[in-house]
Amino acid sequence: MKAVRINEFGGPEVMKIEDVARPVPAPDEVLIEVHASGVNPVDAVIRSGANESLRGFLTLPLTLGWDAAGIVIEAGSEVTSLKAGDEVYGVPNFPGDGSYAAYCVGKASQFAFKPKSLSFTQAAGVPLAALTAWTAMFGHGNFQAGQRIFIQGASGGVGSFAVQFAKARGAYVIGMASADNLDYVKQLGADEVIDYSTQRFEKLLSDVELVLEASPIRDNGERIKAIGILKKGGSFVSVNTDFAFNQELIAFARAAEVNCSLAANEPKQEWLAEIAGLIDAGEVKVLINKVFPLEEVAEAHRQIATWHVRGRLVLDIRH
Repeated sequence: MKAVRINEFGGPEVMKIEDVARPVPAPDEVLIEVHASGVNPVDAVIRSGANESLRGFLTLPLTLGWDAAGIVIEAGSEVTSLKAGDEVYGVPNFPGDGSYAAYCVGKASQFAFKPKSLSFTQAAGVPLAALTAWTAMFGHGNFQAGQRIFIQGASGGVGSFAVQFAKARGAYVIGMASADNLDYVKQLGADEVIDYSTQRFEKLLSDVELVLEASPIRDNGERIKAIGILKKGGSFVSVNTDFAFNQELIAFARAAEVNCSLAANEPKQEWLAEIAGLIDAGEVKVLINKVFPLEEVAEAHRQIATWHVRGRLVLDIRH
């Protein structure tokens, strides 16, 4: 089968389309015929090898990609939730051989029926970013209907899903983004928007129940400012798990009586099913920025690495 592989870490040029053996599912896994794969910033980070916390989990050569939409070809002997012929979306095993390939495997618990209203191409833009937002908000942030949430990086892949999930739960949503993305964030449903380049959110906001850090900024000083706008008992949750909290932040949060956590993605079948339900109900939209053929994977990586892509980038695996 065809797969985009890296045999060394480096720039987009290290990605090569190679012929490799089709994977075989374990008893608790499914084999997916991949129709489309999402392209995420973490893909470029892994390809570059620049993140030391991730490199320890990686063994070369490997196939990139952790967003898949396709059809189940084979289910392992222990799998009861999915069967051959099911149209699914989800997250392949990490670390492992990913979804930039004609076929991939993953634990059945990491896949669910794809939203009926979406094509495979659209569905491939959902799992990783949407699950990251869901994990942070509901798995770590204990987010409840009617609360106030401040989303940093609201126009990005994770942030744009977070805005829509929060509105679907009846929240008051404040989104922060660049000036040229403020209208987009409003269209997603934000009640209030803040321009990060000209406005100081810490002077404008207070008594927020949840702050979600979904921006590419790595700055504990900025995090402390965000913690300062939380009400007592509120939560600060960051999806930037590669950047640890420092002692100053921990002490500040303890004094303010707020909770802080780093939220790693949890690919759960039941969460994917809930997300699919929201999409099919029209409460969550999926914006695809551009679809690339597999041969143009390097250009997709150049674009995603800018962190300024509005909407999702997708690889068309089948065509």
